[in-house]
Amino acid sequence: MTDGVSKRYDKHKKIVLSELEQSLSAISVEQVECLLHEILNARKVFFIGVGRVLLSAKAICKRLAHLGIDSHYVGEITEPAITDKDLLIVCSGSGETIFPLNIAKKAREKFGCKIVHIGSNPKGEMKNICDFMVRIPVRTKLYLADEIESQQPMTSLFEQSLLLFGDILAMLIIEHKNLDLSTLWEFHANLE
Repeated sequence: MTDGVSKRYDKHKKIVLSELEQSLSAISVEQVECLLHEILNARKVFFIGVGRVLLSAKAICKRLAHLGIDSHYVGEITEPAITDKDLLIVCSGSGETIFPLNIAKKAREKFGCKIVHIGSNPKGEMKNICDFMVRIPVRTKLYLADEIESQQPMTSLFEQSLLLFGDILAMLIIEHKNLDLSTLWEFHANLE
């Protein structure tokens, strides 16, 4: 049994890594530069998403906090007020998920903050709300013609790509701010 699992594990590992290489390579460097600029110039950075996408967004939010950036996810118990000096990052593959979409509408209409959509669908309702989009053009529930195919279940490739994109973004911020990695622990939780 171990031999069978070993071969199948190796096969699936190669599929996942290959798909991630393809998805991360498809992200526009210009869009990354715009996002980096907005993060570095925002007073606070907020994230919104749902389901597994929210888990990836929370991980990015936490990492930005480790870099000394005032970051929050919508709905956290200590979430502060958003203002026109802040940035809302909407994480939604389809750009049509109701909760993130409505939060973005409210943020735009009532508070005038900058809004960036990280997703796959450039033609969804989010395009009329956000300032710009960082596109990860992978398979979503919409099955758009130009999405990168995935052999993984549902939107796993988007969630994985989002998480790893956040880590790449963090490395760009570390480089930009010339941060010493050994000093970042001062922002890490220390009660566990």
